[in-house]
Amino acid sequence: MSLRILIVDDARLARQELRTMLADIAGAECVGEADDVPSAREAIASLRPDLLLLDIQLPSGSGFDVIEGVQPVPAVVFTTAYDQYAVRAFEANALDYLVKPVAPERLRAALERAGAATPAAPARELLGANDKVFLREGERCWFVTLGEIQRIVVDGNYARVWFRDQCVLLARSLNALESRLDPALFFRANRNTLVNLRMICSVEPSVGDGYVLTLKDGSEVELSRRQARQFREQMAF
Repeated sequence: MSLRILIVDDARLARQELRTMLADIAGAECVGEADDVPSAREAIASLRPDLLLLDIQLPSGSGFDVIEGVQPVPAVVFTTAYDQYAVRAFEANALDYLVKPVAPERLRAALERAGAATPAAPARELLGANDKVFLREGERCWFVTLGEIQRIVVDGNYARVWFRDQCVLLARSLNALESRLDPALFFRANRNTLVNLRMICSVEPSVGDGYVLTLKDGSEVELSRRQARQFREQMAF
């Protein structure tokens, strides 16, 4: 079993307790934590965990809000102090429903079930700066080198791609597109935006330890605090 796990719980002590139990389970790796709906959705997009240990009642919504519309959604094990949501949880295809305080043996059993239900994904070649892609919107078509793309932004359930002086709406989710792109070229600046690192011409500090990226086309992209830390680590000399 090998699982990359994201813990989502608004209680720091609950997160710490789960992290401690995970440390004793072979093959279980805690890749991050989140304490509300926005940060959880952002962490799913950037970290791409195999499994969520997901609380139901969160300050800015519910655990069900976290996974609504996420594609592809990770495997989910709910961890909650309330038992009345169990039916809804399994309707949402949860692998298990653990009532707090979570017993170590129940957590281990849930992870073993998750490991059996999560086959290893086949390796898929990532697209780099020199690769070309075919884009179409309506009757308009383009053959574009990925290095020309400046940014890709969520637009409803679709994604809008900016390149050269053009903008194209694709019937693909941002997560689906990101999964094909080399992370050394495209960086998740925030929940809604991928930026081409080669298109950044300036970086300015912003509120809350974030940054504002200015791209070569003059557009500005907010870099969230969480992603600012990852940006610094990835771009450090």
